[in-house]
Amino acid sequence: MQKDLTRGNVPLGLIGFAVPILLGNLLQSCYSFADMAIVGRFIGSAGLSAVESASRLYFLVASLWNGIAVAGTVLAARAKGAGDQEGLRGSVGTLFALAGIVALAVTAACVAFAKPLVVALDVPLDARHGAEAYLAIVSLGAAFSFGYGALCAVMRGLGDSASPFVYGAVSVVANVALDLLFVGPLGMGVEGAALATVLAQGISFATAAIRLARRGMIPGLRFSDLKPNLRECAAIAKIGLPAAAQMGMLNLSYVLATGMFNAHGLTVAVASGIGLKVNTAVAMPTWAIGQAVITMAGQCLGAGKHARAKQAALIGLAINLGMNAVMVVAIRLCAGTIVGIFTTEPAVVAEATRYLSICCSFNFLFYAAMVTLDSFATGTGNTLFAMVNSLIHSVALRLTLSAFLAWGLHWGASGLYWGEALSPIVPCIVAAVWFSSGVWNKGNKEDTA
Repeated sequence: MQKDLTRGNVPLGLIGFAVPILLGNLLQSCYSFADMAIVGRFIGSAGLSAVESASRLYFLVASLWNGIAVAGTVLAARAKGAGDQEGLRGSVGTLFALAGIVALAVTAACVAFAKPLVVALDVPLDARHGAEAYLAIVSLGAAFSFGYGALCAVMRGLGDSASPFVYGAVSVVANVALDLLFVGPLGMGVEGAALATVLAQGISFATAAIRLARRGMIPGLRFSDLKPNLRECAAIAKIGLPAAAQMGMLNLSYVLATGMFNAHGLTVAVASGIGLKVNTAVAMPTWAIGQAVITMAGQCLGAGKHARAKQAALIGLAINLGMNAVMVVAIRLCAGTIVGIFTTEPAVVAEATRYLSICCSFNFLFYAAMVTLDSFATGTGNTLFAMVNSLIHSVALRLTLSAFLAWGLHWGASGLYWGEALSPIVPCIVAAVWFSSGVWNKGNKEDTA
């Protein structure tokens, strides 16, 4: 159901919109969680390292499309708020056409360069073959994952966050079932886990596309509209390219960080992979509220309700800070139990628990504020600011500080953990100053909404 976020109670609107996104994100994360848990049980540490490393590489390459999909959400929200059906059709048609083009390029790149990419990441030798195979096979499903991402972006921009959750649920059930079949009884190893992910992505894309067409969510959209339009490409590029660069740099930082972890041996490589997965799950409520802020800000600005857009950012900030405080306490109390889901190897459990004790602490509050305010910037269409702030966070601080602490001060793996924990502080302050300055609202009249 499409929601008009330009009216009604702001906190309830944000939370109501964010909950399906959160549930959907949790379900999507089950792709990699299922791969890691099942592969870890049936194959062992080498399989875990292969899946984690290859997943990071694929998400880095695919991040360009994720940024373009963000542009789809913003443009759809603006059109929804302004009641511009023609503009909506043009944006959606161009977005879907670009999804196919970018997917083909990503598939070709991953298949052609799987081996050198895995070598560049310094994946442990006994995990390299599996990582190459996983990356090549998963990339074959890029058209499915990109198409599904475009569909979900449009739905969220229109105010429908529930449908992507439903389609994601179908996909995850299929993924887990196929994982158990391919990796277990059929003994297909890492390749089976990758194939299960591709097939599950295909199911989610087909389900969403058929449902979108039957519901007529985009009135008047025809197959002839599914082609690149220069004007719409320019609009998508203006918002999408900085967002793509932002996501690319973020994922690149994780890929390079993975290489740093791998340099400390298999135990640290596996432990950090598990820790990053848990860390990601803990951050998902923050991202969900951020997505809600993007859509509400976009719709409100499209409707000329600028004061309500600002209110959405402030309330989203309060919600995220409260949730993250609770999450930090919970993860620190249950760290050992959570790590035990993935492995029972004592050395790995101890190292992963140490990772979580450092990386899931005070830093999550700074991270929550940074994500919320950067999301608001994205909703206003100022993805350039969000990109620059992401560069500060993921490259200038996260990588540089981690390397300095690990090798410059000889802290080893602990230095990498502390570098990650400290990196959100400065960009959080930068985002707060930007938001408080009001530069995002220059030229707009205050309303009384």
